[in-house]
Amino acid sequence: MGDYATVVNTGPDLPERTFERIIGDSSALESVLEQVEQVAPTDSTVLIEGETGTGKELIAHAVHNASQRVGRAFIKLNCAAIPLDLLESELFGHEKGAFTGAIAQKIGRFEMADKGTLFLDEVGDIPPALQPKLLRVLQEQEFERLGSGRTHKVDVRLVAATNRDLVKMVARGQFRSDLYYRLNVFPIVLPALRERREDIPALVTHFVKMFNRRMGKQVDSIPPETMAAFQWYSWPGNIRELQNLVERAVILSRDGVLPNPLHKRQTELMNPGVHRTRTFQSSMTLEDSDRALIVETLEQAGWIVGGPRGAAAKLGLKRTTLLAKMRRLGISRPIHQEETAFPGISQEDA
Repeated sequence: MGDYATVVNTGPDLPERTFERIIGDSSALESVLEQVEQVAPTDSTVLIEGETGTGKELIAHAVHNASQRVGRAFIKLNCAAIPLDLLESELFGHEKGAFTGAIAQKIGRFEMADKGTLFLDEVGDIPPALQPKLLRVLQEQEFERLGSGRTHKVDVRLVAATNRDLVKMVARGQFRSDLYYRLNVFPIVLPALRERREDIPALVTHFVKMFNRRMGKQVDSIPPETMAAFQWYSWPGNIRELQNLVERAVILSRDGVLPNPLHKRQTELMNPGVHRTRTFQSSMTLEDSDRALIVETLEQAGWIVGGPRGAAAKLGLKRTTLLAKMRRLGISRPIHQEETAFPGISQEDA
């Protein structure tokens, strides 16, 4: 995940912002970065929420880099990647002989992050038995290593992240409510890639340049049909999936042209129920490709915009977003001589 974002536009109203490695200028991303700017100078705990692959670790780094702790340690731990019986030792450390296999003293992540920032990814995977100890160190800034009665004081700024619904976990008794409230001091919700599609061209261009350097390739042309496929795919794996597919496309490229790595099955998945009969011409602009795709989807949906079977749902867009795109591209329902209205289409959708 580490390379998939770099700031290319800090915005004229924010000249001091230097969030490295974060690409995009969509309103959804700008809102996130504004929140980072607000909370970074404080020592408040931050809870970053979002789907897998949306860049939670990058935002955690941004919080640290924009804080007064920049230059100090940034320590990270993926709570879901550590066996449950070892997680406590990873967090708080242990003394020699504390348990079978503890042949030497170990410093935990909280101790390593003293005076700096600790990033706990997948914090929702911390087992209930360990949650009270995490709550204590957050409240008191003190803990004991396993096998020791000595209390250690630390000064740690915590940034946590999760792709799980902690509110539902609290309701089911799987996550302590007091710990949730202690973590949820300043929540930042990251948008899925499908909610910031206008950033996709910049991201694709960035990844192509990155993999050109890594592979010694010279891909310098992205056909409109390829970019259109990238923009309209639903991206269940978010930016991580986009990066992986661009890497695949660069590997498969010939004559400096980036091919479309989205196979037929993936393209069908991005628009369930839509069976394409048209193809994008190589001479089409990206706007022409967008218009053709929207019109075809509307036709397949019987020109119904909203609802579960409407074109917006098939394209993975909000109804209002699709209507705005239709207005911008000059798309409207065809009016046949024998018809003045279309069943199932409200005046509001029109």
